[in-house]
Amino acid sequence: MSTSDLLASAGVSLLLIAFYLNLKKLISTDSKWYSTLNLSGAALCGYSSYLVQFYPFVFLNAVWAIAALISLFKHVSRETIIK
Repeated sequence: MSTSDLLASAGVSLLLIAFYLNLKKLISTDSKWYSTLNLSGAALCGYSSYLVQFYPFVFLNAVWAIAALISLFKHVSRETIIK
C-alpha cells in the first residue's frame, strides 16, 4: 500500500467512525469529538488526494475540514463562556 492509500484509509475510517457513532446516538453532531473526528478524517483524505493530484477531492475535503474546524472553535468558545 502506498502512503496516499494508508492516509486515505485512515481518514475515511475516522469519518465513518464519526458517522457510525452519531447514527447510534453515542455522540451528537454538536460534540467536539464529532468535529474532531471530521476534521482529522477530512484533513487526511484531503492530503491523500493532494498526493495523488486529485484536486476535486482536495477541494471537497478542504471545505469539510474548514467546516469541522469552525464547528470545533464554536464548541471551545461556548465551553469557555459557560465556565
